[in-house]
Amino acid sequence: MSASRMLERLRAVDWDMRWDLAYERCGSRQVLMWEYLRRAAVWAKACGAEGAWPFYDVTPYLDPEFGLPPAQAAGLEELQRTVVWGELRKTCAGAVRLAGLGERSPAVVEGLPDLYEPLVLFYERGGSFSRDCSGAFIDLVGVMVPPGKLPGYLGSRPVDVLDDAVLDALEGEGRITYHQDEHGAGPLFRSRVQGEDVRVDEVLGPDLRWEPVDLPVGAAGLAAVDHLEAARRIGRMA
Repeated sequence: MSASRMLERLRAVDWDMRWDLAYERCGSRQVLMWEYLRRAAVWAKACGAEGAWPFYDVTPYLDPEFGLPPAQAAGLEELQRTVVWGELRKTCAGAVRLAGLGERSPAVVEGLPDLYEPLVLFYERGGSFSRDCSGAFIDLVGVMVPPGKLPGYLGSRPVDVLDDAVLDALEGEGRITYHQDEHGAGPLFRSRVQGEDVRVDEVLGPDLRWEPVDLPVGAAGLAAVDHLEAARRIGRMA
């Protein structure tokens, strides 16, 4: 992706925060944040940027003398004035600058995952993130997650497929749990608990749409699947 196109995408983000949209898309945004943190750990290890992880501009570690053309640099500076948090500004700069560096020197980014794409998708699906008062948790709106430690992400299996159909299938009202046959065979199920005791059971169809289904109480005979593994399995169906 070109630096100009990345600038366009970031300019279109509602940085004032669409709280309703961010809350509705909490499921996909949680997966996207995790996948960004994983990719950022991989890049940090490869580039000697461990101390800058998790939210950083990787380009100085790849080419300290790299600079955007004047028009793109001015566009990035204008974008950064609309973004409040320092971590957001760093990642916006990183996304644009890495795209520009990749255009100029494609070999620099070969063999590594697309670093900023999950985070840009996260921004596009509801705006920014913030930190809690202690700084220990990332507030995604609807869920607070600890970033963890960099080594914990190295070697973790990626969530490779991040298209709209997969991300949309991760959404739903209520507290969601996923289930599947313990061997990973058969359909993927989910249960959504709304309010105190209203449970809705669903099965994922081949079109990546959830349909009502009757599951035994407690989903007997099925194994629990965490949201990251659910995202991977949905991606395999896409």
